[in-house]
Amino acid sequence: MALVLSSPAFADHASIPSVYTCQGQDVSPPLEWSGVPAGTKSLALIVDDPDAPDPAAPKLTWVHWVVYNLPPVAGGFAQGAGELPAGARHGRNDWGRGDYGGPCPPIGRHRYFFKLYALDTLLPDLKNPTKAKLEVAMQGHVLAKAELVGTYRKD
Repeated sequence: MALVLSSPAFADHASIPSVYTCQGQDVSPPLEWSGVPAGTKSLALIVDDPDAPDPAAPKLTWVHWVVYNLPPVAGGFAQGAGELPAGARHGRNDWGRGDYGGPCPPIGRHRYFFKLYALDTLLPDLKNPTKAKLEVAMQGHVLAKAELVGTYRKD
């Protein structure tokens, strides 16, 4: 069975409801995962937008959420996951915060990639890592990856 990431709030490649954006409550959407491979010691989650600032001329990938050392048995997050499971850690998003920052595109419809990684290790305390620092720490430890893509355009 493959690692699968989904959300009861939106389908893959469908629009993210505004409650999870800067135009709503800016809370994280509920997420569910299954098919965690044997040997998984921890999970990592990265949410980013490769269409910033303008999907017609993207210049950078904006990072919305970084979480690591999630226990493999967690199974998901409820809406507004402020409390992480024991041992899990937040990284730093591109707003310089350690929590979820929802979609807030300045122009056009953007894609938001929710990427879940199954790792064969528990990572050391990386002290609020950026996406780049987490990706370096994960190198050579990824057993499986799942992806969920949502889209959003401001009204």
